[in-house]
Amino acid sequence: MQKPSERPQTISSAKLFGEAQEIEIDHDGTLYRLRITRQGKLILNK
Repeated sequence: MQKPSERPQTISSAKLFGEAQEIEIDHDGTLYRLRITRQGKLILNK
């Protein structure tokens, strides 16, 4: 668990996505899809 005074880790979306427009994230065995919209926003779906 993170201490209140510590900043969360920052990862650029460019590093996460590379050339892709959508990635899948496995969180405790559940898959989530994170995608970049045409307007450049992020949407996370279960």
